[in-house]
Amino acid sequence: MIKFEQVSKRYDKITVLNEINLQVQAGEIFVLIGPSGCGKTTTMKMINRLIEPSSGKITVNGTDISELDPVELRRNIGYVIQSIGLLPHMTIAENVALVPRLKKWDKDAYIDRVNNLLKMVKLDPQIYGDRYPAELSGGQQQRVGVIRAMAADPPIILMDEPFSALDPISREQLQEELVRLQEVMKKTIVFVTHDMDEALKIGNRICLLHNGKVVQLDTPEQILRHPANEFVRGFIGESRLRNNATLPAISDVMVRPITSRPNKGLAEAIMQMRKQKVDTLLIVDSDNKLLGRTSVWDIQSRFNDENLALRDVLDPFAPCIAVNCELTDAIQMISQEQVSYLAVVNSDHKLLGVLTRASLVDVMAEQFSNGTNNKDAMTVSEQKGVVA
Repeated sequence: MIKFEQVSKRYDKITVLNEINLQVQAGEIFVLIGPSGCGKTTTMKMINRLIEPSSGKITVNGTDISELDPVELRRNIGYVIQSIGLLPHMTIAENVALVPRLKKWDKDAYIDRVNNLLKMVKLDPQIYGDRYPAELSGGQQQRVGVIRAMAADPPIILMDEPFSALDPISREQLQEELVRLQEVMKKTIVFVTHDMDEALKIGNRICLLHNGKVVQLDTPEQILRHPANEFVRGFIGESRLRNNATLPAISDVMVRPITSRPNKGLAEAIMQMRKQKVDTLLIVDSDNKLLGRTSVWDIQSRFNDENLALRDVLDPFAPCIAVNCELTDAIQMISQEQVSYLAVVNSDHKLLGVLTRASLVDVMAEQFSNGTNNKDAMTVSEQKGVVA
């Protein structure tokens, strides 16, 4: 759709963009991001010729835009800016209809278009159509700015930090609104931001610029998993990278189980449960092989029979997982089977540890939020006596 070939921009001896090459695909949200002065806004403004390149070529659908009339080009490209730019003397409906009217749309057609767009962003045209910009909140005005850029149904929309002046709640709502609208409208959107969280949330692909050059261009997933260099790592931030780190092994997350032998009496088992503050025991033999489980309810229902031992009340089907499985498998199993724990066993079915919902939450929080290493997190869990 949009292609930059060896594009540079210089002001006297200052080079703002240095022979960049990139391609924006049709129907994607393409995010330009980087530190101040990296050339992201300059790159975007070249698409509608608000800024002309010093060298190189920019094409849209194979056509060199330098050969097009700039006014006609801009009427076919939507443009949303940080300051919104609504005309204060025009009503909301008149603001949204501005470009269709300039393009001499039929009145009924553009009125219908305005009403539909207002409904799409949850602004009732009967209520808001005749209001003026000053009568709307900042978030509502920005919604109008977005749909005004879409009003003439342009294939390309440029958005220059459109949400950065809003409060965090309004900003997040509009990010979600943009993604929702894009699923319906399928526009080609070039979005400039300095906020990495925003880029990761809305972008199909992210182009990270530094000193006028493209340092990485890829999907959010690939950028998080494979930052190109230390500059990219630093710009993304270690906390985001840590939150997307590879999950630890099951052996690093499992914690100490509470076990008992099959010959133990029921009264002894109840006393152990009270002491350890658990409602389930894992039953193992002398070689530590997992035989099954028993719960406090299993014991209570047959407690009056003094001749019974745990072997008589155990359930041989204890939920378990092999230690060499992936942690994602364990998480999925706990969720699908709706169990509170998994016994971790080796190939000989010997009990090595246990994964509980609580231990997973504790360890993952330590691993990804606070950056604690796995060994430290496991030690903390063991000291707490996390059990099945």
